[in-house]
Amino acid sequence: MSYRLGVDVGGTFTDLLLVDEKSGDIHTAKVPSTPHDSSVGVLNGIEKVCRNAKINPEAITHVMHGTTVATNTILEMSGAKVGLVTTNGYRQTLQIARSFVPGGLGGWVIYNKSLPLAPLALTIEADERVGADGKIVRKLKTAALERDMRRLKKKGIEALTVCLINSFANPANEKAVGRVAKKVFGKMPISLSSDVVPEMQEYERTITTVANSYVRPKVEKYVRNLTRELKKKMKDVQLHVLRSDGGLASAKAAEAYPVNLLMSGPAGGVSGAIWVAEQAGFPNILTFDMGGTSTDVALVEKGEAQLRRETTVGDVVVRASSVDVRTVGAGGGSIAHVPELTGALRVGPQSAGAAPGPAAYDKGGVEPTVTDANVVLGYLPTEVKLGGDMKIRKDLAEKAVKRVADPLGLTVKAAAEGIIALVNENMYGALRLVSVEKGYDPRDFALMGFGGAGPLHANALGKLSNAWPVIIPPGPGVLCAYGDATTRVRDEASRTIIQRFSSTTAKALAADCRKLAAQATKTLDNEGVPKKDQETAFEADIRYSGQGLSLTIGFELAELEKKGLDLIGDQFDEMHRQLFTFALPEDKEVVNLRAVAQGKATVVRAQSVGKGGKDPSAAKLADIKVYIDGKDRAAILYDRGKLKGGNVVPGPAIVQEMDSTTLILPDHTGTVDDFGNILINPA
Repeated sequence: MSYRLGVDVGGTFTDLLLVDEKSGDIHTAKVPSTPHDSSVGVLNGIEKVCRNAKINPEAITHVMHGTTVATNTILEMSGAKVGLVTTNGYRQTLQIARSFVPGGLGGWVIYNKSLPLAPLALTIEADERVGADGKIVRKLKTAALERDMRRLKKKGIEALTVCLINSFANPANEKAVGRVAKKVFGKMPISLSSDVVPEMQEYERTITTVANSYVRPKVEKYVRNLTRELKKKMKDVQLHVLRSDGGLASAKAAEAYPVNLLMSGPAGGVSGAIWVAEQAGFPNILTFDMGGTSTDVALVEKGEAQLRRETTVGDVVVRASSVDVRTVGAGGGSIAHVPELTGALRVGPQSAGAAPGPAAYDKGGVEPTVTDANVVLGYLPTEVKLGGDMKIRKDLAEKAVKRVADPLGLTVKAAAEGIIALVNENMYGALRLVSVEKGYDPRDFALMGFGGAGPLHANALGKLSNAWPVIIPPGPGVLCAYGDATTRVRDEASRTIIQRFSSTTAKALAADCRKLAAQATKTLDNEGVPKKDQETAFEADIRYSGQGLSLTIGFELAELEKKGLDLIGDQFDEMHRQLFTFALPEDKEVVNLRAVAQGKATVVRAQSVGKGGKDPSAAKLADIKVYIDGKDRAAILYDRGKLKGGNVVPGPAIVQEMDSTTLILPDHTGTVDDFGNILINPA
């Protein structure tokens, strides 16, 4: 008997989902994260989930892992000392950048631009030149380059990036630089832009490849250490790491191209939500993943997550496919405070994290957090145990919230309600970014709340967005691990072609697509994925001739050959209208082509909870009090494990389970479906 394991490492908790490959049965576990070394928390969790399932860890054949190591390296600016090799005359590519200043009118007054990830002092130039058509204009002068590299080596760089002008059209000179670098630097990580992102636009290609070098030593060390520790416990286990676009990368690919992992953690939650929504019959959903440190939201249409060709972490924007997730610094551990200057309540983005955590966890925290506010209001009753075994203390939560109640002149409960209302508005703003501002009406979507804290706030977010029903899946606190366990091995290959529709044909594009497909499927072949389990999809980045920006259109190769260029042209017009309200009669232009190869998904059986009547009283635990809309109200506390399909839970009510707690507000009801999802609607 063999098992697959999904592991998601968050800022506060590490979640695990164990899948029996034969039956599809699952087991879950949740343990505190270990920020000093994430692998410690992973190994603790493996021990716990195997104990729960009563299996030997050696029965686990595949570990699928969502990690925030690359993300945190960028956010904390704690990456490698990166050297950069550019073409002669292009040394200041990173400094010139795109001249974009966030902050609206007058933003330039207050905007502090971050320092480049590869400083000018560590940037050298190569005497070479490739033309835009790919012809070698000037051969590389290797002797001079080697001398410069040896001087660079003395400055103590830890990773090297090579990004030459027009290398996307012909990588020959770049590969020659790579050979010289290997001679000089030995085993130091070397990233070539023609390997990382062989697409036009010099700055985007440079920052992406530099970011890859910046996070690479840390990710390499983490992945290798984790692989070594896993093999001690599991012998022939294969480690895969979740990519930003929701696919899986092999351990070797994760080490070589970590820039593709920057949104690894959030992508797992979206993948898990898609799987649950498919079982429940809701193809269109807004995902709302609230953890201890941050909240991630995304839009899923027709069972497919919206992807974007850029990944943003902090103020670093790289050219790498990712699920279109928007993140706000609002989580269960977000700290509430009252600045002396304004005297107005603020929540986040600072977080109590896993250590010391919210005051209610009794681990040394004293600052008032969102979790403490939920405890004060009775939404997290003292009967609840976080992660199944962590007790919470209401007296410590009240003491913490009093720190903001006193300056505001409010009672502790009123201040706690203010904290919750404010954090809900912050998260609603993020939901608008992925829906309203992209031309979608939230009322056309269901809202899925998950993460450790999501189900406590999902009903309120449903009221703000009018997205119904609000879906609370079983095991919402470990849904990211569902995504890790159910996603597929994935890789992509791309190239820039820049062809107007009027000067190319569908047949020519199809020929290019087939070459890219052969390149993209190599990774799957190396991972042992059978050809019959592989499938390849295609994308084209298209713009109107003369435009600077493009939109990404997905298509099937057979349909392109059958219907011609109008297939992608009409889709482009439609997307342009949705985003910008108009389309133009201008000639269109294909900028980039991309092949995306995927393996077979893991089979996970959706577990049925059994049938029951409307009355949920068999799951009742206790009568409790909750504070909602300025007054105490009688509510009922339920055990989610005892709810059956067909049960209708009227609000106000609290539903507790091992890894999360759900709040159903007054004038709303939660109906349990056959799979155990709670579907919350206005009464």
